[in-house]
Amino acid sequence: MKQEKQTNKIINILDTLYARGFIKQTVYEEDLRKLLDSKKIPFYVGFDPTADSLHIGHYIPIMAMAHMQRAGHTPLVLIGGGTAMIGDPSSRTDMRQMMTKEIIATNISAFVKQMQRFFSFEGDNAATIVNNADWLLSLNYVDFIRDIGINFSVNKMLTADCFKTRLERGLNFLEFNYMLMQAYDFLVLYKKYGCCLQLGGNDQWSNILAGADLIRRHEKKDAYAMTFTLLETSDGQKMGKTQKGALWLDAGKTTPYEFYQYFRNVEDAKVNECLKLLTFMELDEIEELTREGGEKLNHAKKRLAFEVTKLVHGEVLATEAEKQAAAAFGGGDATSMPSVTIEGSSGTSIVDVLVLAGVVKSKSEARQIIAGGGVKIGEVKVESHEQTIENFTSEKEFILHKGKKVHIRVIIK
Repeated sequence: MKQEKQTNKIINILDTLYARGFIKQTVYEEDLRKLLDSKKIPFYVGFDPTADSLHIGHYIPIMAMAHMQRAGHTPLVLIGGGTAMIGDPSSRTDMRQMMTKEIIATNISAFVKQMQRFFSFEGDNAATIVNNADWLLSLNYVDFIRDIGINFSVNKMLTADCFKTRLERGLNFLEFNYMLMQAYDFLVLYKKYGCCLQLGGNDQWSNILAGADLIRRHEKKDAYAMTFTLLETSDGQKMGKTQKGALWLDAGKTTPYEFYQYFRNVEDAKVNECLKLLTFMELDEIEELTREGGEKLNHAKKRLAFEVTKLVHGEVLATEAEKQAAAAFGGGDATSMPSVTIEGSSGTSIVDVLVLAGVVKSKSEARQIIAGGGVKIGEVKVESHEQTIENFTSEKEFILHKGKKVHIRVIIK
């Protein structure tokens, strides 16, 4: 695999991850640095299949894994077919919905398919996909508690961030087992693959640390934990929330155009960070693109949107999304714009058009936006919720604008 270089010297992958802003916390960092300097190691990240698609929250750990593999280390992609049957209480104020084995199996298939874009499954350090259902579902509970549970202090566990938010509302014993099972995953991968490093989002710090600690207690061997920054807005909210919900990596749940537009409209203060975390662009180029504001930063946003969409959906769909955006915001072919076909007539109200086109959730929301002056048909502002299509055009298709970010070609059937 290609080695990352700086001034013609092969650098430690920790330096790469730090320079790009990934690392939030580590443990025994100096020992880990020496280990990564001395040899290539197996490492893992866990993904619980709680939905039928990965979402943008998974993206940073995925990119970190890709950087690790490019530096010669071997990724183990752990799919939580077993832990998903319990549910991770981290960052939750309520219990996750219980899923059947059939739903979990469907979700796993979707995850595995999406993972193919990010990792190489060939070569000396080929990625391997493993499923913790293979060992968790056949455990003897008494043996597990005697052999593994004895290594955990309940008092210490209750201080972990992953449990704190649940204690006031109630944490059931099922969820309390989650930390032990995730730690056991690390132990199994250590024994089977020699895996001594677990990575994950910073909200997983307590769980990951528990696994490293279990290996040190149970095997008397070194093990390491590393977590990554979460993708957040300037006010501390998680990035990746859209009007329709989560920003999914599945084109059927979030279209490539919607995905592209999300990053095209990222706030100015986050462009540099997103380019470093979410793309493979060289750091010098990123600094050059984001050094100034104005048109240059606007170009950086377009580059960010294209690069991330290309990684997730491929170059063909990224190019198509780019063309759609150019058409929607001027300077491009209107037929390339994202379009929607609706049932209607010249007498259909603009309120109904907004709902049928899927740009608002309800008629009341449509009326509010119209009242605020946020809707245009072509270049003409909609002044009243009583206006209909015939007040603006006699054509069977037109351009609908909602605010500054939604521009769509509406076709009347």
